[in-house]
Amino acid sequence: MNNLLVLPVVIPLVTGMILIFLQRRPRLQRGLGIAGVILSLSLAGYLVRTVHERGIQTLNIGGWPAPFGITLVADMLSALLVFAAFIVALACLMFAGPAAGKHERYYLYPLMLILVCGVNGSFLTGDIFNLFVFFEVMLIASYVLLTLGSKREQLRQSIKYVLINMISSTLFVVAVAYLYAIAGTLNMAHLSERVAEAGQDGLLTTVSLLFLAVFGIKAALLLFFWLPGPYSAPPAVVTALFAALLTKVGIYAILRVFTLIFYHQPQITHTALMVMGAFSMVLGALGAAFHWRIRKILAYNVIISAGFIAFGIGASSAVSLTGALYYLLHDIIAKAWIFILGGAVIGIAGTDRLKEIKGLIHYRPALGWMFLLAVLAVAGVPPLSGFPGKMLILKGGIERELYLLTAIGLAVSLIALYSLMKVFIHSFWGEALLNEGEQHDTGKGALLPGAMLSALAVGLGIGAEWVLAYIEPAVETMMNPRIYIDAVLRAEN
Repeated sequence: MNNLLVLPVVIPLVTGMILIFLQRRPRLQRGLGIAGVILSLSLAGYLVRTVHERGIQTLNIGGWPAPFGITLVADMLSALLVFAAFIVALACLMFAGPAAGKHERYYLYPLMLILVCGVNGSFLTGDIFNLFVFFEVMLIASYVLLTLGSKREQLRQSIKYVLINMISSTLFVVAVAYLYAIAGTLNMAHLSERVAEAGQDGLLTTVSLLFLAVFGIKAALLLFFWLPGPYSAPPAVVTALFAALLTKVGIYAILRVFTLIFYHQPQITHTALMVMGAFSMVLGALGAAFHWRIRKILAYNVIISAGFIAFGIGASSAVSLTGALYYLLHDIIAKAWIFILGGAVIGIAGTDRLKEIKGLIHYRPALGWMFLLAVLAVAGVPPLSGFPGKMLILKGGIERELYLLTAIGLAVSLIALYSLMKVFIHSFWGEALLNEGEQHDTGKGALLPGAMLSALAVGLGIGAEWVLAYIEPAVETMMNPRIYIDAVLRAEN
């Protein structure tokens, strides 16, 4: 039993609660928030190392053994995602000071940390009902963050966002209730055993499709029309955090549930997942290509990435799952990176309309070249972080003879590159429309977090062999659920 597992959940929660009482001191809030995240990041790195050296770690809360009590589980999948989440949280907190403005006074930092608490709890829980609970912690924080500033567009988009998440959360509870009625347990390792013993019959397959619909909505794979608006309305620091983490929790839930519990009827569940992924890729690419507003283009690229990862999960081979996890880690970093830089561009120009922005490279060359690097990474250009995962997903698709999906993936990658290059060329090239004195913001607050994420993106690209040494144990656990089951149910208390 490893008590370290509770700290990635408790530290952000406790820090966020403390920061609530420091509302009038935003600089102190930000400093304490950054300190808490750095401490948590160090512990998350230690957790990754521990899992790599000693195997899956578990913690039975209150000493109640699984499956009777609440269990936290850190396999390599969850440990890597917790580590990536803290990296993004640190980058966003670093960016928040210059970018947040008056929003700092409205509990921005406590809400960001509570959201991170919900995200990490979702990654670490070994209980499917507590997965729902941590989803709700994350969503409640996101509801408030979405409305910071109380602009008309934010309030309008918040109605859509809250409504779609209320529907998906209701369906989540219904799915959990049906699953508990059938299997008599909520512990995911125990559910895996019970479903395997009973056989995934028609009723269980129907329940699995209900879970797929719920997680698909949250990951922007099904009814993804809700995403571009809410991801375009809040302040830049909030959209960066949303783009990096919120949809990724839905993708993680798909990875966990459909490699551990519902893996017996892949011709139904995984085919449905790949169809959802294909539609997300194609329609997301069309939205990104035809929009001329930076926020909308970046938001549609979130949908494209979700679809691409779903393709890798649905192909369900060792190669494609390796690519899906690699690309998921890349996408957490890359989406925070490009949304932070995009937010800086919008802050400087005072608008996100591409036709009203030009020539920023003359005044902000570092920002411009960093943005180009981010564009190439998101598009999967070697040797940056997006290339290894994308290559492995496409290789897995070819091995599974999924030639149409592979072709769609290649075509969509080119369209995504076009859409983001459109932002770069129109924002930075040409004669400047604003002189130095007319710019609305300096954009310098994005340089330090942008440089940090740039280094990580390059490292994930050129250090692929080293990264794969950590990803492969996670994939081995996904391909062989017995490893996870034995670690949870046979663990010493």
